[in-house]
Formats: sequence, structure tokens, C-alpha cells
Amino acid sequence: MAEAAISFNQIPVNLLTPGQYVEFDNSKAIGGLVAMPQRLMLIAPMLAIGTGTANTPTQISREADGVALFGRGSIGAAMVSAVFKATDTLETWVLPVADAAQSVAAEALIEVAGAPTEAGVLSVYIAGERVLVGVGVNDTAAVIAENITDAINAFPDFPVTAGVTDAEVTLTARHKGSLGNDIDVRLNYYTLSEKTPAGLTITITPMSGGTGDASIATALSNIGSGQYNTILCAFADAANLALIEAELDTRWGPLYQNDGHAHIGLRGSVGSINASLAARNNPHITFWTLEVGGEPKPLWVKAATAGAISAYYLAIDPARPLQTLALPGILPAPEAKHFTRAERNNLLSYGAATTVVDSGGNVCIERAVTSYTENASGLIDPSYRDIETMYTLSYLRYSVRARISQKFPRYKLANDGTNYAPGQAIVTPKIIRAELIALFRDWEDVGLVEDVDQFKADLIVARNTTDANRVDVLLPPNIVNQFRVFAAQIQFRL
Repeated sequence: MAEAAISFNQIPVNLLTPGQYVEFDNSKAIGGLVAMPQRLMLIAPMLAIGTGTANTPTQISREADGVALFGRGSIGAAMVSAVFKATDTLETWVLPVADAAQSVAAEALIEVAGAPTEAGVLSVYIAGERVLVGVGVNDTAAVIAENITDAINAFPDFPVTAGVTDAEVTLTARHKGSLGNDIDVRLNYYTLSEKTPAGLTITITPMSGGTGDASIATALSNIGSGQYNTILCAFADAANLALIEAELDTRWGPLYQNDGHAHIGLRGSVGSINASLAARNNPHITFWTLEVGGEPKPLWVKAATAGAISAYYLAIDPARPLQTLALPGILPAPEAKHFTRAERNNLLSYGAATTVVDSGGNVCIERAVTSYTENASGLIDPSYRDIETMYTLSYLRYSVRARISQKFPRYKLANDGTNYAPGQAIVTPKIIRAELIALFRDWEDVGLVEDVDQFKADLIVARNTTDANRVDVLLPPNIVNQFRVFAAQIQFRL
């Protein structure tokens, strides 16, 4: 047996002074899989009254931080509120972006006409939040319009302010830019219990005219090298989508490995959504869909809620499907506005994530797909279709890096069969191969992969032929899939 020659990390070999010297080595201290840190980044517009520094990442720990940093009534504050309604367990950062100076705010009009013949209550909904306005039989249209204005302005968290001229109420988005066009204004969401008092006519012209979105280029350049596993982005215009796609493509690259996944809201008809996504093809973004005239909450609230719920549950198990998970605080569209099953199937084929409404009125995740649908040759490619695949791949890469760096720090590299003394900090391709198979077994135990025989057969671990300090590995895990469709034929007998 070869004489032991222990590779000490800190105790020198020429130590002459008497004493007892003991060092610590943690390379064998950790067994099993490591927990991957989870951080969430929220990118959203801020108002001038916000105390946050534009384009500068800031960590937050409570809902009130969103109001302070982004400003009360801001898009950012609404998204932060949605995140903390979904979960308060994720490390959360925000990245405020100031409105563009030359942008224009969206506006809507509420016109009051007629004379009420009965007293009652008018239920006005702004971005899915209700305002109650009392109506008396002697109230004129101008008085009712003024009361609507006062009622709306009494809610500083609303994304609009109201002004009145005679019997017309003008709503103006607090933010400039196209996002304001998505602010929903409607009456009587709960049609069984809410109605407009008889004799009164209310005409709503939807929010429109918002143009000129701020660029997130500077904000993205300030993120740095820190990893944000989940990114919630309010901006959905083409220019900013191209920026975030490029940022995430870089972050997923092998020389950066600080990957993340973005969640963005997209409202439209089936045709307009599909047309938008036909120009996109990225595995690192999930677009959460909303119907035109459907869900009253803004698209950025839908994205923040769905993204936070996804992040929370994928941190527990990145391979477990998200289907059936409810989105807290999201009001469903009226039943007549729901995307049909056929429409949702069509949306999914274009790379749009879908939700459904359960029997309890909860908006629930149906399938969280990415916008990746085709390979570089333009052929249909399902390999990066589902968000669970992307989060699983991210975790597998992280755990491989953690295992190798933990087990073999400051090790020497030798060929298989080298006769070195026990205790030496030397690793060979065969040892690395054995460690990777052990890691696969750990992945298998928690349900992330399957088919160890295939993994062993296809696994390649070899010393690089031109760089003697490098080991090249081909890792071929068969990642576990999700149970989504059950198809059966009842072949009955009489």
C-alpha cells in the first residue's frame, strides 16, 4: 500500500515550530443536493413622487417599500403589492424606471346623461378595484359626474386621477406611456348584485392615447452580475422586449451562468396575441395572456402575480407542473369573454401562457409555456416549451457547479490509473464520472430526472487533448416530464 501523503490546504510542509496544528476542510461536509438561492427582480415604472433611484436595483422586504420607492398609485407599487399577496418568502428586488420625458399619458372618459328615477349606488371599477358612488333621485348628471370624480380621487392607489367638466369625467393615467392604455374602466362587474340606477346613462370611452414607453436599457445595464431567477417586467413593447431577450440570452450563456426567467403580461384577441408572439421566439420569457375586455386587473398585475406564484412553487420543485395553481387577487373575465379551450390551445401553440377559471371563480394557471416555438431552422421545436423545463435546467446546472466546486476545490488533475499516494488532492476523469453518477442519483431521488442506465451509457468524461488542466464532460440527463394530458378510450361491452 502506498504511503499516505495528505494534501494540506493551509499547514505548510516546512513547519518546524512545535505545537498542534489542525485545519478544517469542508469539501466532504455537504452530502446530497444543495439549495439554489432564489431572488426575484421587479422592473416597473416609477412616479416622480417615488423615493427610489431610477435604474438602480434596491432590495425590499415589505409591500410598503413598493409604495415608497415607486410612488403611491404607481405601476411598480401595484406589482409589489401583487408579489407580496402571492408570497413573502422570496428575496425581492426592484428596479424602478422613470417615465420618458416625451411620452403621453392615456386617458378615458366617463359621460353621465339622463336623470335617475331611483336612488341607488353606482359601482365604478378602475383597474379591477371598485368605487361606490351614491346616486339620489334629485341628482343632476353634473352632480353625479362630480361625485364620481371625488370618489375616484379619494383612492390614491388608483393608477389614474380624475377631473370633471360639466357631466364628463376625464381619467388620466398617472404614468405616461402605452401601459396606461391597459387600465380597465367599467361598471357593475358583479352583474347579479350591481346595477346602474334607472334613468341614468353612463357611457365609458376606454383608456387610450398613451404613447412613448421608457427604455429599460440603462436599468438592465445596472443589474450587474447578480443572479435573479425570476424577473417580473411591466414593459411589453417591442423595443423593451428585444432588450430583455438579449439580456437573458447573455445571462444564460455558459460564461455567465446567472440565468433568469422573465414574466410579462400580454392582452389582446387570439389573433393579435399570436401576431405579437410570431415575432418572438425566446425560451426565457413567459407571456401571461389576458382577454380584451376580460380580466379587469392590469396586465402588469397579472404578470407579477403569476410570476411570483411560479417562482415560489418552482423553488420548491422546479419540475412539478404549475397547472391548477390559483392566482390570488386576480379577478376572472366575464364568462362570455373567456378564451375557449380551442383558443387557448391555439395561444399555447404560439408560445402564450394560459389561465382558466375554476368552479370557485379563481383564475388558475393552465400551462406556463415560454415564447420558444421554433429552432434556428424555423421548424417546430418543443424542447424549451415549458417553464418547468427551463427552471429544471437552471437548477441542474447550478447543482453540477456546486458539486464539483465543493468536492474538488484546489485539486490536481491526473489521468485514470495514476498511482498516487492516498490523501493527495488529485482527481481523475474516472473519479469525476463516479461523482456525476452519484449526483444523477440525487437528482433522481427528488424527481428531476429518470433513466440512470441511459445517463451512464451516454455520459462522457474525458481530459481535454490540448489543455492538460481541463476536463470535458457531456452530461446527458433525461429530465422528468409533467403529467398534463390523460387520454383514454372507453371501449364498452353490452
